[in-house]
Amino acid sequence: MEYRPLGRTGLRVSALCLGTMTWGTQNTRDEAFEQMDYALERGINFVDTAEMYPTPYQDELHGRTEEIIGAWLKARGTRDKIVLASKALGPGQRFAHVRGGPRFTRENLENAVDASLRRLGTDAIDLYQLHWPERPSNYFGKLGFDFTADGQWTPLEDTLEALDAIQRSGKIKHVGVSNETPWGVMRYLALAEQGGGPRIASIQNPYSLLNRSFEAGNAEIAIREDCGLLAYAPLAAGMLTGKYLHGAEPPDARLTLYPQNSRYRKPQGLKATEAYVDAARRHGLDPAQMAIRYVVSRPFTTAAIIGATKMSQLKADIDAHDVTLSEELLAELEDIHRVYTYPCP
Repeated sequence: MEYRPLGRTGLRVSALCLGTMTWGTQNTRDEAFEQMDYALERGINFVDTAEMYPTPYQDELHGRTEEIIGAWLKARGTRDKIVLASKALGPGQRFAHVRGGPRFTRENLENAVDASLRRLGTDAIDLYQLHWPERPSNYFGKLGFDFTADGQWTPLEDTLEALDAIQRSGKIKHVGVSNETPWGVMRYLALAEQGGGPRIASIQNPYSLLNRSFEAGNAEIAIREDCGLLAYAPLAAGMLTGKYLHGAEPPDARLTLYPQNSRYRKPQGLKATEAYVDAARRHGLDPAQMAIRYVVSRPFTTAAIIGATKMSQLKADIDAHDVTLSEELLAELEDIHRVYTYPCP
């Protein structure tokens, strides 16, 4: 397993990060334990979760995934072997009941951190991330920006100051952002340089062959500012495995169970997926492994976050770390990208 610097924190994390958002819905506690045991055995030292997991979000399951991870850490005595990442909820109508409406104020973030620490059964979270911006912006599939929708939101200065106080208390070690724009990333970095609080170590955004929008602005920041990508959905919710092509709906598959997740099932996305899957097979590669390896191979990537509901999937995903992509194949992938640019932003 390859290990890479997590920003300028001094930590080194595995190039594959274990995602957890299905633990507590599609995966039982025992299945999650099996996944964590195997991932650690294969050299993965990086686990990512969030207070809102599992997804799709359900009020009664809020924090269940963190509880499962906490139980595993206690049962296995592995806390010192894991770089543990979690996230604080951003605002949204579905979460209005959480802390009276989650915001990135000091009081709200302190309450969120304390609750996560209790569930995880640990004294500190290694990487604490803002799950999405509090301000209205173009994330979650939006490429355009509508400033007229702007409203009241906590100034980034206040949020970074709040994170600074929590970091000084010892409850979090480092901070990151998620679903963030280039403007947001650079503002946080600039504020940190001015002494306004901790420097963000990472950007957890979607990135896959079906959604390379990260490259348009954040990629240069990630490289020049040592603030790398933690790529979620490297398989585009499983689309890039090819299992949903031609109208297929495999039983127990995520998009079969939760068809409301239509981000990657747009017409252009299906056409692009077919092209990528065909390219993988012509080169003798598993389409999923090719897709994961592509994400890991980008110079701005710190880690690709892999999530699986079955052990066979997890084993294959981890094996992707050792796959080699030929220059010929990479050129073909670029040709496909030129035809299907951002089919599923």
